Amino acid sequence: MDGAQFPPAPEYGATPQYPVESVDNALRVLLLLGERPSLRLTDVSQYLDVASSTAHRVLAMLQYRGFVRQDGATRGYVPGPTLDGLAFGVLRRLDARTLARPVLDKLNVELQETIHLGRLEGSDVHFIDSIESSRALRVGGRLGRSMPAHCTSTGKVLLAGLSDQELLSLYPTEELPQLTGHSIGTRTRLLEVVADIRAQGYATSQEESEEGVSSVAVALPGRHATRLSVAASAPVTRMTEVTRHNVLAQIFAAVEEIDQLLP
Repeated sequence: MDGAQFPPAPEYGATPQYPVESVDNALRVLLLLGERPSLRLTDVSQYLDVASSTAHRVLAMLQYRGFVRQDGATRGYVPGPTLDGLAFGVLRRLDARTLARPVLDKLNVELQETIHLGRLEGSDVHFIDSIESSRALRVGGRLGRSMPAHCTSTGKVLLAGLSDQELLSLYPTEELPQLTGHSIGTRTRLLEVVADIRAQGYATSQEESEEGVSSVAVALPGRHATRLSVAASAPVTRMTEVTRHNVLAQIFAAVEEIDQLLP
């Protein structure tokens, strides 16, 4: 089997200034495994254009970390439990967005405000879906953006699902970055706010992520593999106490509906 029969490895952007060949080899093997049901040692050796001993070392390390396993009958290398777990994790996140979308669309129509679906990634919240309000004066969508979790209602309600010890590990220093003058600026204050969120079951943000923007958020139950939260954002002039009460009631109903849809 010659090298022309192998698919080329994809390239994104410029070549790294200090490429690590062993890491690149391991990643290329995983890419090749995505194209084939199993790999032989000779396949990997030829694909990487390295000696069999080098190919074996790459496969041994991937096997050690669970990215591949060796089939007992064929001796070929197939996807391992770690790789399966990563794939299922990505699919779960994509499924969550797809399953939740009709509920978010309905919430957007009912409230006529911008709706967000976010998940926690370390100390950031990543917005995996966002539907803008149809009103002329509205909050912009945040699809694909990541923001400091402690500066948004979407993120704060997810942080409230962590233990205090997990929060201390996530925020090792007292001072926290701020997006506006209203953002939480210290870890001590964050712990106080999180305690309140746990007690009331929802989070609010009053110009903490962006001047002139107010929002409220509710998290889905922690039984799901990926922690998600739903938020509604509006210009601060429209988010009165009465309005907030009505918005929260509808978000809670939407979260309950999404919870029933997710596996």
